[in-house]
Amino acid sequence: MIETLYKTETKQNPLLTNVNGKRAVKIFSGRANKPLAQEICNYLNLPLGKININPFSDGELYVQVEESVRGCDVFLIQPTSPPVNENVMELFIVLDALKRASAEKITVVMPYYGYGRQDRKAAGREPITAKLIADLLSPAGANRILALDLHATQIMGFFDILVDHLFATPVLVEHINTLKLKDIVVVSPDVGGVTRARAFAKKLNDAPIAILDKRRPVGKHNTVEVINIIGEIKGKTCVIVDDMIDTAGTITQGAILLAKEGAKEVIACATHGVLSGQAKERIDNSPITNLIVTNSIQVPTERAPKKLKVLNVAGLLAEAIKRIHLDDSVSEMFN
Repeated sequence: MIETLYKTETKQNPLLTNVNGKRAVKIFSGRANKPLAQEICNYLNLPLGKININPFSDGELYVQVEESVRGCDVFLIQPTSPPVNENVMELFIVLDALKRASAEKITVVMPYYGYGRQDRKAAGREPITAKLIADLLSPAGANRILALDLHATQIMGFFDILVDHLFATPVLVEHINTLKLKDIVVVSPDVGGVTRARAFAKKLNDAPIAILDKRRPVGKHNTVEVINIIGEIKGKTCVIVDDMIDTAGTITQGAILLAKEGAKEVIACATHGVLSGQAKERIDNSPITNLIVTNSIQVPTERAPKKLKVLNVAGLLAEAIKRIHLDDSVSEMFN
């Protein structure tokens, strides 16, 4: 299991005491995905920091850090998943509270980076919101960012502070291998995802890849048309790989076309299961036999398709937290 790949020694926890002059680690969580934060703490044998987050009657947030963080190396876990605006604002407010409480260093752990898809101007008079969020995190108090599968790796360049970019590929590939699938073809949902699909296929014994050719109508969000398949998929087990599944329009249209063209089975996997709008119904009524995501986003029961399998990335994030604190290499986790 992935937990055994990145396991912290428990005899003497180097995160609780001064090591080589380093301060102790403290981990806090916003409300976006507290179960994941608790699992990370359990993995590292650390308590989850005490913090009070409560809304006033008008919706404004009250935040109080209920323990000392003076001089500590603080990690704040808060994916900016739906409701995105509320979770983003909560992140900024908690950051400000930690900064004013004299934390030595604050690393924001963002298993999911909201607004990451708005990373360029696709039409006139549009914002680049991914850059705006990056610009606001640093003055709010962030000294470093730990992210998981950004929508585009170029987003790292939007920050003027250090960014560690993790990939959930080892977790997803490990689960795919347990399924004992035969004749696998890794499918990219668009041309932009070819690099991700190729890296995924390489870890699956250099499996071949295919590409879905899709078109997005101008001015229409969450709407696509899959019109062609590039590659040989007939009689194959197709594994569609993406960074996120939102309304599931692309993934289900692609699955329908793959099945129509003779695919033996269609499996979909992504790091982030946003699953908004009609995603549940679309996936349940599609040819997809398995939908695999991670717990980077907490999926409510009412939005979870019947075919959903959620994998745990707590070990991956926990090991990265430990390595950042101890100044060890993060990239070596993926060698």
